[in-house]
Amino acid sequence: MSDRIVSWHASPSKPHFTPPPGAVDAHCHVFGPMAEFPFSPKAKYLPEDAGADALFALRDHLGFSRNVIVQASCHGTDNAATLHAIAASGGGARGVAVVDPLITDAELDHLHVGGIRGIRFNFLKRLVDDAPKDKFLEVAGRIGRLGWHVVVYFEADILEELRPFLDAIPVPLVIDHMGRPDVIEGPDGADMKAFRRLLDSRDDIHFKATCPDRLDPAGCPWDAFAEAVAPLVADYPDRCLWGTDWPHPNMQDAIPDDGHLVDMIPRIAPTAELQHQLLVANPVKLYWAD
Repeated sequence: MSDRIVSWHASPSKPHFTPPPGAVDAHCHVFGPMAEFPFSPKAKYLPEDAGADALFALRDHLGFSRNVIVQASCHGTDNAATLHAIAASGGGARGVAVVDPLITDAELDHLHVGGIRGIRFNFLKRLVDDAPKDKFLEVAGRIGRLGWHVVVYFEADILEELRPFLDAIPVPLVIDHMGRPDVIEGPDGADMKAFRRLLDSRDDIHFKATCPDRLDPAGCPWDAFAEAVAPLVADYPDRCLWGTDWPHPNMQDAIPDDGHLVDMIPRIAPTAELQHQLLVANPVKLYWAD
């Protein structure tokens, strides 16, 4: 793997929708810069640099106030690039780390001081080689004292297989991209019904109503995504989050316009109250409660 890839729009449009004051982009990443923060030798993709300066310029362009930076798989368990971006934000960012399950409590404390508020478990086989559930549960049991949560990334076809593992996690959960349901099936499709059963199983599960560009094969304006996801946001208004997913890992063949992604927000959260919960109240509760 030698060719570095670009998966983000060079000049995204200005969205028509104006986010409310204090709005949080609750799912984004940074890549490098590689010279300072090398990528993992196990990385499944090798991106061009997309660091903190570019992320914060996009934040301002789109009209957001804060970011939650999720450790990208290309950096493995070395969270230095994410911590650097949080530090550069001047209090405007918090983060989600990827950690070795053998991490010490002192190292977890260091991440907390650096602005980390959760850890991520990735079950996409095309991105990670190993996802040891038993070791994940052990480290999940050690982050409760910090007030952290667990972010889980999986695809819909393994949800039922994961249910015992998810049920056993002793801290709040955040599900990336709703577990990647088939939105073409609509709001009453099998994947969405299964995801609702998960949400109904415990009241401390949040979800990210994100990535129409990944989930809706018809492309922009992503009508199937809007139709499938709006009822979910309406029915679980205190548990939904939103984010750009910038710089859109592995989307180099179908790069989305971030301005168009922002304009999805009023289609899935049509009232000012829902928009405030999605973009301000819910992410602030999870990431800036202290």
